[in-house]
Amino acid sequence: METYGKILLIAMPAFLVLVLFEKWWGWRKGMDTVRNMDMISSLSSGVTNVTKDVLGLSVAIISYDWLVNNLALTHIESGFWTYFIAFMALDFSGYWVHRIAHEYNLFWNNHIVHHSSEEFNLACALRQSISVFFRIFTFFLLPAALLGVPSSVIAIVAPLHLFAQFWYHTRHIGRMGFLEHIIVTPSHHRVHHAINPIYLDKNYSQIFIFWDKLFGTFQEERDDVPPVYGITRPVATWNPIKINFQHLWMLIKDAWRTRSWEDKLKIWFMPTGWRPADVAEKYPVPKIQDVYHFEKYDPKASPALHAWSWFQLLAILGFISYFFANIAAIGSPGMFYYGGFIFLFVYALTDLMDRNATAIGWEIAKNIVGALVLVNMGSWFGASLSWLTPMLWGYFLLSTVGTAWFVYRHYREDKGEFKILEVGG
Repeated sequence: METYGKILLIAMPAFLVLVLFEKWWGWRKGMDTVRNMDMISSLSSGVTNVTKDVLGLSVAIISYDWLVNNLALTHIESGFWTYFIAFMALDFSGYWVHRIAHEYNLFWNNHIVHHSSEEFNLACALRQSISVFFRIFTFFLLPAALLGVPSSVIAIVAPLHLFAQFWYHTRHIGRMGFLEHIIVTPSHHRVHHAINPIYLDKNYSQIFIFWDKLFGTFQEERDDVPPVYGITRPVATWNPIKINFQHLWMLIKDAWRTRSWEDKLKIWFMPTGWRPADVAEKYPVPKIQDVYHFEKYDPKASPALHAWSWFQLLAILGFISYFFANIAAIGSPGMFYYGGFIFLFVYALTDLMDRNATAIGWEIAKNIVGALVLVNMGSWFGASLSWLTPMLWGYFLLSTVGTAWFVYRHYREDKGEFKILEVGG
């Protein structure tokens, strides 16, 4: 966990710079693909994902170590081929885990957040799940285990394999010649994120595109069918924590409501989107029918709210950077308290972006947790900087007052007592 935290201290600012560069590039070229609130939602989703990963809040039903110890036929020496085999095994596994997430109701919940943006840009690459608590598909790494690839090698290669999937989430790179036949390119992945009927459930590959061609799930991007992004049942929220469990909550409600005992059981393993007929009729869920004519989620937002949201996001990044830099010193159970604080922070911010009055409750809860840390520890999780504690007291007060002001302002706006100057996204 500590090593991964150190890696993220380098990766996070690099990702942020690239996301902002794409925003600037699109503005300069007259093709801005990055809406502000959508970008903040994506970045906050990335924060929740890496926090969960660093805390280790998931377990493998069958561990890779167990596979190696019990099934290895040989043990290859450390070197180029060890890392090459590990990379290819992860890519093969990634294809099938990705495909299963798209094709079965239960597992779609683990992946829905990644597709929830109605844009396609580098920021949406950071929309990763926090709802995977049980990793059950480790057996897809069997080829590496049979060859005795050490788990330490998998642990090194896995983050590299994940980070290598970042760059192709963009609309600013066209087709890439002969590389289109070898690796996953932005063109391939635009198809994967599109909700056009011809593009649905295609191009699952993560690094090498030949898996899709081998297993019959490849679709080329067509000039006459511009991709439209998102999911067919829009999430209608900026809150990544809500998005992570939205589909699961629908499945639970549908399983409870249906009169058929057979449907109560099979709903979990039916194709993604399947619902019992009696429930679908009585409790319809809005679904996009015409991909070229639907309204993207875009609640009213004043310039002040945009600025405040960026202020809060930068504060989140400051808190998370301290966490990753000092996770060993913070230790357990302190790191779980810290993780809870981060999750409350993200929930409060994105709830405010959604214009929900409940944002003030989440904001107060977050700041009470922060205040209790300062009172009980005398500092922020052992920080030795003398100026930090008074600064944090001031921040918690400002954050509470600021959020309360926006909640009140939104209430007045919704009552029609005054209008606001809106800005996009």
